[in-house]
Amino acid sequence: MRTRFASSVGGAVSGLSRRLGRGGGSVIGGRAILAVDPQALPRLAAGRLVALVSGTNGKTTTTSLLRAAISTSGPVVTNVLGANLPPGLASALAGGPPGVTAALEVDEAWLARVVASTAPRAVALLNLSRDQLDRNNEVRQLASAWRSTFAARPGTAVVANADDPLVVWGAGLAADVQWVGAGQPWTDDAAGCPSCGGRINFDGGGDGWACGGCDFRRPDLDVRLEAGWVVGRDGSRTPLHVSLPGRANRANAAMALTVATALGADPGAAAAAMGELSEVEGRYTTVAVGRHQARLLLAKNPAGWLEVFDFLRPPPVPVVVAINARIADGRDPSWLWDVPFERLQGRLVVATGERSRDLAVRLHYADVQHTREPDLVRAVEATPAPSVDVVANYTSFQQLRVRLA
Repeated sequence: MRTRFASSVGGAVSGLSRRLGRGGGSVIGGRAILAVDPQALPRLAAGRLVALVSGTNGKTTTTSLLRAAISTSGPVVTNVLGANLPPGLASALAGGPPGVTAALEVDEAWLARVVASTAPRAVALLNLSRDQLDRNNEVRQLASAWRSTFAARPGTAVVANADDPLVVWGAGLAADVQWVGAGQPWTDDAAGCPSCGGRINFDGGGDGWACGGCDFRRPDLDVRLEAGWVVGRDGSRTPLHVSLPGRANRANAAMALTVATALGADPGAAAAAMGELSEVEGRYTTVAVGRHQARLLLAKNPAGWLEVFDFLRPPPVPVVVAINARIADGRDPSWLWDVPFERLQGRLVVATGERSRDLAVRLHYADVQHTREPDLVRAVEATPAPSVDVVANYTSFQQLRVRLA
């Protein structure tokens, strides 16, 4: 009775949130469900094939790719708009018919609890780096929590990024793990070995990385990317054509394809379905802002910025950078000093958002030509060129989407 009631409440509130528009409706619905039944999440997950995606960067994109991949085998429920805490997960599950496969992104700090509640068939572990410094200030603690979680879940297949030492530590005791060569250009948060406290050496060679003080090193790969193909250790080769830009999205697609295959999807059909995805919740889309064509990109921490630099259009195309510091972003914007903004030299940058002053100071010390315009839309309109790249962190990105809708 409680499960049926929770499901009906979730469906009603989810329908209401869709009528009210985008944003926090699904979270409100999930809170209502959990208020009625605190055990709703395991009840709603029961009888489903559940796949989880977690990590600091790339969760939403990888989940969207995974949803496309496993949709080739049947209907899928998923969470959207970054609603990756238990209320958002409960609402997503309640919004779909019982028994339907679920592809859910999960906040990295909540993964252990969500795994315990949903008993997933498969979990993708993407990466770990500093993010929201006031909330998750020690990523090694998250890796240790993951490690304990998967040591106790022999029935869960783990798909893990072998190029991130923290992820390898987190997945290291899993009984069933596939190591994917997904890459991890940002290495500052994994310099210390989680096993012995020694130093991790990133040599960029065939071994990838290894601790200088113990035998902790990158594991042998089960899956790797090779010139447009996803190649398995068994010799299998699946063509991968990703419409989303950048190295990181090719890696996200390889992770999603590996999870989808573990769930029983046909690799060729799954890869083809992922190739049709050209935007994710507004990311990578180009919109008209007055006389400007603005391409919208998301970067919310130093690791994310390192990937975005790779697919910014070259100078002199200007860049608008929007920074807030709300709860969903993390209240501490000091991460700006870890981003190599010096790479934006040679073009105009417009600093905008609620913390545009902090950003302008960082750009000044990076010797980047810049102006400051706190209003998001006027910042785009202030650029002299007809085309502009707009890079925003989480809440400023959502504000901009609402303003441009």
